[in-house]
Amino acid sequence: MISGKSTLIAHIGYPTEAFKAPMIYNPWFDKQGIDAVVVPMGVKPEDYAVSLPQIFKFSNIRGALVTMPHKVTTMSLVDEVTPTARVAGACNAVLKRPDGTLLGDQFDGAGFVRGVERKGRLFKGTRVLVSGAGGVGSAIAASIAAAGAAELMLFDMSEASANALAARLREHYPQMKVATGSKDPAGYDVVVNATPLGMKEGDPLPFDVDRIDPSTFVGEVVMKTEYTPLLQAAKAKGCAVQVGTDMLFEMIPAYLEFFGFGTASPEELRAVAQLKY
Repeated sequence: MISGKSTLIAHIGYPTEAFKAPMIYNPWFDKQGIDAVVVPMGVKPEDYAVSLPQIFKFSNIRGALVTMPHKVTTMSLVDEVTPTARVAGACNAVLKRPDGTLLGDQFDGAGFVRGVERKGRLFKGTRVLVSGAGGVGSAIAASIAAAGAAELMLFDMSEASANALAARLREHYPQMKVATGSKDPAGYDVVVNATPLGMKEGDPLPFDVDRIDPSTFVGEVVMKTEYTPLLQAAKAKGCAVQVGTDMLFEMIPAYLEFFGFGTASPEELRAVAQLKY
């Protein structure tokens, strides 16, 4: 039940139809007796620079979850960003501090990496292909680098985006080999779809699945369905996979701490979540 004392967490992106976070956070808040609510807010890209400062003028807002397509733009709309967000080049969390200033942070990459490593696939010394160098792909690449990957291939339809991410990674992780321009998954230990491909019916697969080895781990960020066409094809080949919502469950404890709501384990969150596809 939302009351006049409820604390708001905005969930900002566009479109909002595939948002899963409210069905995880809100049952958790309810179970813990916390008077807070995650509210989806659809903001088109052309309206975002004006809308974000206005949303944070609400007196009862604590922060925001930020998703596609606004993660990169958010960097220039907050007062301060953490080092993690700076390396990733994107924010997916904004905290309104007591003095009204906005702090941007980034948890996508940490959530993705924690999920994969809890499944037994460690990144240290691995060769990884990440397709998508936008907000989520940049964050995942940064966290994979921090986890000790030996080699990272970056692909994006925008060569400039891939090259800019590569430059940031080389600056912070000079020991890691970084290349751009190929989405051929052959020979990689882990391949990651960090693009929106899979959100719409009829989307092409982000990788040539015939070129993926059965020993390769395949990760996904799309949450429209639990097992996207990419993951279905990868599973059929015998690959271990990670579904998009696993990243969410792994990063939510970090979000809860960031917003000052305590913490939770992924298992506790799953026990109360009301996900629907």
